[in-house]
Amino acid sequence: MTYFFILGSHPLISQAEIQALFPQDKGEILVNHVFLLTTDQEIDAQKLIRQLGGTIKIGVIDGELKDFRKLGVLERIKKIINPITKDTVGKFNFGFSDYANSGKINFSELGMEIKKYLKLQGINCRWVVSREKILSSVVVEQNKLISHGAEIVFITKSKQIIVGHTLAVQPFKELSYRDYGRPQRDDLSGMLPPKLAQIMINLSRILKDNVILDPFCGSGTIITEAMLMGYQNIIGSDVSEKAVIDTNNNIKWIKEKFKTNNKKIETYKLSATELTKKIKPHTIGAIITEPYLGPQRGYQDINKTIIELEKLYSQSIGEFKKVLKPQGTIVMIWPMFLTRNNNKQTYLKINPNITGFKRNKEPLVYGRPGQKVWREIVILKN
Repeated sequence: MTYFFILGSHPLISQAEIQALFPQDKGEILVNHVFLLTTDQEIDAQKLIRQLGGTIKIGVIDGELKDFRKLGVLERIKKIINPITKDTVGKFNFGFSDYANSGKINFSELGMEIKKYLKLQGINCRWVVSREKILSSVVVEQNKLISHGAEIVFITKSKQIIVGHTLAVQPFKELSYRDYGRPQRDDLSGMLPPKLAQIMINLSRILKDNVILDPFCGSGTIITEAMLMGYQNIIGSDVSEKAVIDTNNNIKWIKEKFKTNNKKIETYKLSATELTKKIKPHTIGAIITEPYLGPQRGYQDINKTIIELEKLYSQSIGEFKKVLKPQGTIVMIWPMFLTRNNNKQTYLKINPNITGFKRNKEPLVYGRPGQKVWREIVILKN
């Protein structure tokens, strides 16, 4: 079966995340941030979308459109809609998202034909339209196009148009609530978005029964997202006592609001360069963390900051090696600085030979226009 994934604003990161979860399956990225995955597994899209930080929509491919005449397209859409409307109670809403952008399909005519067809079947329906050619997740959610209808999606693959329907959209309300509704946030030290925390956890490929460690836990975003994703053994530590208190408050909030049932969660006030004072050697399956990225406010001497961070990161990674299992993985953020004058990208340079790890070759950079510090996702393996 072939599924489509509508990727977020960082498609290479989103693609890497999906392929980390489906390493044995064939995937390809298409235009308009669309990723196709062919797999023998039957995907629970509603469950998966809550674990994927970089995916906006998940759907299934229903077939190829070889005939672009109105009749040919209509017959294909009928085949998609018929099984969905089989148990429909109440009004059936439908809409189109044109990721193909081919201009070969007259959606105005098609929408009217679908309305006419459904009414002949005795189905009360509404055609959901938008100013844009692509329906946003908000429009899909608010108009119940998954629970009480269908979003029909058109995609270009190898100069052909394929068509499918959406199974799940990103739970944007839940993500916003977990980000802005939690009791403790620290804007001054920089906030890791829950979506990025999910991505990092997935990129680690850690099994659910292994131990996750975040040695720069801040306000606990990685820890709380790992809790929600079903990981059972999680450790958070930070050199800041306030960070540990904030993390504990957010852990308590997640437990109360989302009724999580994790076996063991521990937190320590502990420097990342002294982990072995509390953590036994070779017991950690994955270290997933966003370290201190440098000053977040006011002027900073980038060259000085880079020297300080390279020293901190090198020392910390040396300590990570002591507590990691032999096949353990590190997924961490390294800052990428943009200079004021020429907008030049400046990366940290930490020689992996010093730490004994191999790092990912393809840069995975996360940020948005206007930020002076972007995030590079670095994956280190023994």
